[in-house]
Amino acid sequence: MSDTDKTPLSSPQAGGKGFRFWLIFLALCVSLFLSALEFSIVANALPVIINELQGEEFAWVGTAYALAATAFLPFSGVFGRKWSFIGALLVFTLGCALCGAAQSMAWLIAARTVQGIGGGAIQSISTIVVSDLVSLQERGKYNGLLGMTWAVATSVGPLIGGALAQQGRWRWVFYLNLPICGVALGLCVIFMRLPTPPGTLREKVKKMDWIGNFLVVSSTTSLVIALTWGGARYPWSSARVLVPLILGIVGLLAFFIHEMFAATHPMVPRELLSNRTTVSGYVQVFINSLVVVVWVYYLPIYYQGCKGASPTRSSVNMFGITFLTGPFVVLGGATVSIFKRYRPQLWIAWVLAIIGAATLSTYDVETPLARAIGLTVIGAAGAGLLFGATYFPVLSPLHVSQNARALALFAFFRAFAGIWGITIGSAIFTNKLTKHLSPEFLAQFPGGVDIVYSIIPTISSLHEPTRSEVRHAFAESLKPIWYTITALVVFAFLVSLLMADVPLQNVVDKRWALEEKRGNAGESGEKRSEEGTVSA
Repeated sequence: MSDTDKTPLSSPQAGGKGFRFWLIFLALCVSLFLSALEFSIVANALPVIINELQGEEFAWVGTAYALAATAFLPFSGVFGRKWSFIGALLVFTLGCALCGAAQSMAWLIAARTVQGIGGGAIQSISTIVVSDLVSLQERGKYNGLLGMTWAVATSVGPLIGGALAQQGRWRWVFYLNLPICGVALGLCVIFMRLPTPPGTLREKVKKMDWIGNFLVVSSTTSLVIALTWGGARYPWSSARVLVPLILGIVGLLAFFIHEMFAATHPMVPRELLSNRTTVSGYVQVFINSLVVVVWVYYLPIYYQGCKGASPTRSSVNMFGITFLTGPFVVLGGATVSIFKRYRPQLWIAWVLAIIGAATLSTYDVETPLARAIGLTVIGAAGAGLLFGATYFPVLSPLHVSQNARALALFAFFRAFAGIWGITIGSAIFTNKLTKHLSPEFLAQFPGGVDIVYSIIPTISSLHEPTRSEVRHAFAESLKPIWYTITALVVFAFLVSLLMADVPLQNVVDKRWALEEKRGNAGESGEKRSEEGTVSA
C-alpha cells in the first residue's frame, strides 16, 4: 500500500472556520504583507540608492534576494510549519536591519541575501499552511484575501519607497519593515500551534537534497554572472564571460539529471511532474512570476529615465500594475471557488497578459504619459488572474498528501523566476544601452553602463541635446525587454492549452488540518504531530 493510500483525509469543517483559524490566517496575511512590501518598495527607490552608494551591478540588489530565496526554500519545512515560519521572520527582520544600515553596495547585496533567505521561506510556508487548513475546492476565496493583502502592500510599497528615496531617506525603505515583523512574530508565537514533522534533526537533515541544492544555486549564480557581465563589462567572447556561462549551463544540466535519476529525496520530485496539467501549471507560474518581476523592476526605469518622473511620481504611475493586480487576484480565486473550474480564467488571463506585454513594446520617449500608464492595466488584470489561479492546475491532479511538496516546488519556481526576470532584463538593458548611448557620453563613466543606471535621478538636469539623447537611448534599450516577455507570455498561453479539466478536491490531509480545542488548550496541534509521517 502506498503512502498516499494510508493518508488520513477529512472533509472541511462545517459551520465555518474557528477563532484560531482566523488568527493564524491573520499572521499569514501580516507576513505576506511584509514579503509583498519588500517586493515592490525597493525597485522604485533603486536608482537613488545606487546613486548614493556609488555602486555597480545594480541588478544584484534584486538577484541576490531571489537567489537566496531559491537556495533556502528546501530548508523551510525541516522544523515544522510554526518554527520554520518564525525562523524565516527572524532572518527576514535581520536582513531588513542590515539593509537599512548598508554603507556600500557590497554590504547592501549581502544584506539582501539574508533578507531573501527569510522572504522566500515566508512565501513558501504561508502557501503550505493555507493548503493544510483549507481544501482545494474552497481555497479560492482565501487566496483572494491573501491577494488583497498582496495588492495593498504592492500599491503602497512603490509610493512609500519613492517618497522616502526622493527625500533622501531610502534607509527607511528597509527599517519600516521592522515593526511589522514584530507584529507578525507575536501572532505566530502565540497562535500558530500547528503539527511538527516527526523525526530527529539528523533524520530530517538526511532528507535534504544537498547535491541538487548546490548544483542549482551555483550554476544559476554562474549564469547570472555571465549574463550580467557579457557585453556590458566584458566582451561576450571573453573568458570572464564564457567560463561562467559554460559552467552554468553544464551545472543546470547536471542538476536535472541528478534530480531525475540520482537524488533520493529530490528537490524536483519526478512524481510531481508526471502529468501534463501539473507541468503546465508550473510553467505558467514560472513565466507569470518572471514577467511581473520584469514589470516591477524595469517600468520604473522607463518612467524615471524616459519620462522624467520623480521616484514618487513613478510610483503613482505604477498604480496600474500594483493596485489593480489585487482585485483580479480576488476575482480569479473567487470564480474558481464558485464554478469549480480554473482553465477559462487562466486562458483569459494569458490573452490579457499577451496584450499587456505587447503594448509595452510600443512605448518610446514621445508616448503620451496617460497612455503609458493606462495600458498597464491590461497586463495587471492578466497577472492578477494568474496569481489567483495558477496553482489550481498544479494541485488538482495530485493526491492531497503531496500538497506540501508540490507547493514547495511551486514556491521554488516562483523564486527562481525572479532571478531570471531581473537577470535577463539587466543583460538586455545594459547591452542595448551600450549601443544606443554615444561613446562620448559613456566615456564619462569608466565603470560602464551599471554606473550610467545610477544617473537616472539626474537625467532631468542634463543639458540638451544630451538629455533627449539619453532618454531616447533608455527607451530603445527597454524595448527588447518588452519583446522578450511578449514572446514568453505567448509561449505560456500555448502551454496552458495542455491543461486537462481535473475536478477540484474537497478534502484536507488530516495529519496537518487544524483542530479547535480538544482537551487541554493548545495540545491539539503539537500532539497530533506524532501521528504524521511527512515533512513540509
